[in-house]
Amino acid sequence: MDSTNQTVTIIGGGLAGCEAAWQLATRGINISLYEMKPMRFSPAHKSAEMAELVCSNSFRSNDSFSAVGLLKDEMRHMASLIIQTADQCSVPAGKALAVDRDQFASEITKKITNHPLITVFKEEISQLPPPSEAPIILATGPLTSDALADSLAEITGADRLFFYDAIAPIIYADSLDSTIVYQKSRYDDGPGDYLNCPMDRSQYQNFIDELARAEYTPLHSFENEKYFEGCLPIEVIRSRGDDTLRFGPMKPVGLENPATGETPYAVVQLRKENQHGTLYNMVGFQTKLTYPEQKRIFRQIPGLEGCEFARLGSIHRNTFICAPQILTPTLQLKVRPDIYISGQLSGVEGYVESAAMGLLAGLNVAHALTGSGPVPPPADTAMGALVAHLTQTESKQFQPSNINFGLFPPWQKKVPKKLRGKLRAEQALPSLASWYKNFSQA
Repeated sequence: MDSTNQTVTIIGGGLAGCEAAWQLATRGINISLYEMKPMRFSPAHKSAEMAELVCSNSFRSNDSFSAVGLLKDEMRHMASLIIQTADQCSVPAGKALAVDRDQFASEITKKITNHPLITVFKEEISQLPPPSEAPIILATGPLTSDALADSLAEITGADRLFFYDAIAPIIYADSLDSTIVYQKSRYDDGPGDYLNCPMDRSQYQNFIDELARAEYTPLHSFENEKYFEGCLPIEVIRSRGDDTLRFGPMKPVGLENPATGETPYAVVQLRKENQHGTLYNMVGFQTKLTYPEQKRIFRQIPGLEGCEFARLGSIHRNTFICAPQILTPTLQLKVRPDIYISGQLSGVEGYVESAAMGLLAGLNVAHALTGSGPVPPPADTAMGALVAHLTQTESKQFQPSNINFGLFPPWQKKVPKKLRGKLRAEQALPSLASWYKNFSQA
């Protein structure tokens, strides 16, 4: 692909912004990347590095026959910076792709800042620039500042929408009680990569009773309680019934205790947070409990009685657009085609999905600059399914979504459930490869 003399502006140095910058720079296009850290931090960010992972260190399943595993494979085929670096910084996590988050952010930051065509500006952009021939990629993520969100709302004429994503606590490994906690991943024959805190019926009942009468951090006056269903706080799950946690993040199925051969009534799982195995996060334990209540209640979990927390849980506001109303299939604003929206701001949920939209935004801008014109990926691919969700969903029903097979086109004939993931992958990967080859050569 021929290079261009135009400089693309990217606002936001998270997963999507870094991915978009990389895709453009590797195609010979100059980038001005604006990142407000360390001049200013959002309520959830702590590190000065780019591509900081806040909620979890997991990129979820690496199984090619799962929806998110398929999306990763598509991104690997497209030379994704984020997925390639995640592979390099991975830590054991069963069938999931989890990373040492500090190493991951450090590696991404080095690659971006060392690229000769990427200039990083450490400053906050609070107002979108006026229309220009040079494209702008907006990748400010779920914690877009009020000022910039207001600027975007003025352009689109749409009100801002909010939902809430929750952060799970992280525990120091050496503070766990190894006489109670045991190692096993669900359904694995061997010991597995997860640690498990088993509960009997009375312990579980006491735990959910404590959650019901605990103290919680109140929402701010400007916040509305609207949670993403795929990342509910444990107290919200518990409020839906006594057994909802036991059939959700505390599900004991496949986690029998190797010492006794018995399956606990409920289980709290811990996943390795870094390569050294010194930190573990509480899987699915997003919460809005106050910090003192988290310490009090979580230390009643068997094996965590003396645990020390490296980080406690919290909930932060997430901002996203109503994509079906204002976004084209090429991720451009209908009213301002020079602006491309990427990452979680576009209306996807999850690390992998956010990076995928950054990748597509970068590719689309590259093709717009060379005159060949961007073309959305096929609908039978994970990439295409996400774009279809953003642009073809009924706007009144729209909410952020992870990639899932329900976003794909319906089967033309009945397919056994156990074969659907395999057949989706067998169809999607060749389709993606053919589109990407033609797209790259255009």
